[in-house]
Amino acid sequence: MSSNGNRSEIEIATDAIVAELAEGERFLITTHEGPDGDALGSTLALQEALTQLGKDSLMFLAEKEFPLPIEYRFLPLQEVFHEAPADLVDRTVIFLDCGNIDRMPVDWLRSGKRMLNIDHHHDNTRFADVNLVDVGASSTAEIVFDICRRLGVEISESIAQALYVGLITDTGQFMYENTDARTHRVAAELIESGVDVNGTFRRLYERVPEAKLKLIARALERIDRRLRRHRGRRDAHRGDHRLRARDRGDFGGGSRAGQAGRPSRGAQGQPPLDRRFRGRFGDRQEDGGRRTPAGRRLLDRSQLRRARRVPQRRDARRACLTAPSPLSAPGSSPATSRPG
Repeated sequence: MSSNGNRSEIEIATDAIVAELAEGERFLITTHEGPDGDALGSTLALQEALTQLGKDSLMFLAEKEFPLPIEYRFLPLQEVFHEAPADLVDRTVIFLDCGNIDRMPVDWLRSGKRMLNIDHHHDNTRFADVNLVDVGASSTAEIVFDICRRLGVEISESIAQALYVGLITDTGQFMYENTDARTHRVAAELIESGVDVNGTFRRLYERVPEAKLKLIARALERIDRRLRRHRGRRDAHRGDHRLRARDRGDFGGGSRAGQAGRPSRGAQGQPPLDRRFRGRFGDRQEDGGRRTPAGRRLLDRSQLRRARRVPQRRDARRACLTAPSPLSAPGSSPATSRPG
């Protein structure tokens, strides 16, 4: 009842659905193609509720929907019809959790006596003779629970189990925004009716078929092979680069940094002085003109000062030359004169 005392559209539609189910005798229950937990659970629960009331009720799902996903195979759906019953024109067809009739593309379903539409999706097209679309409900299972209460159906353990499957799958284990206090109250009543909560969660979310595990293993093995090939190409590239760098004399074996294949850095983030200028002022071998490795020579600061590569400083009297300098004449000794 709304705040102004008038009955809401949902209440009127619920009364109409309850009247159709109470007065009718023959029913055919179906849902959308590719049924999920809410569709299957609602179908099973309403089927048992109508059977409990003494109605002649059948369930229909297309044969292509079987086998069902592994998580739903524990649901008792052995009595589902895959073909049209002979007395279809005398049966009321009930669509559950079906936003529009095209989601169940079986044309003969429209040939029933009447069509009822029970759903909670906001984009439902209201395609049936009587439409109960409660967008405030978390799931169709929640609506079916209310209908069962209105019909005076006893919520047996099997009905509660089916509705609980629909409830937890359509609410994302009670994590989606459509979960509210009403949803938890329904869940509490279903649990009180005998639902095996732990067993239901294990069947729905912890059972992984052997074929799926093998598929995952194959995928991981393929990824591992690709990673190994990538690492092999990368290491080979690095090895070739180091060989080329060694041939060019970019690093040598005299210092620890040269042995590691990476030049050491100075205090200000710069390479040491002898490495900074080795490309321009390093010694050359007599047999081919190739530069000697950096670790085997040290340059005289006076030579670098004369080449205007270092500031002119008075303390440049330290000589650490270990090889002939390219700036001195051939055969002469290195210039290590002291300041006068």
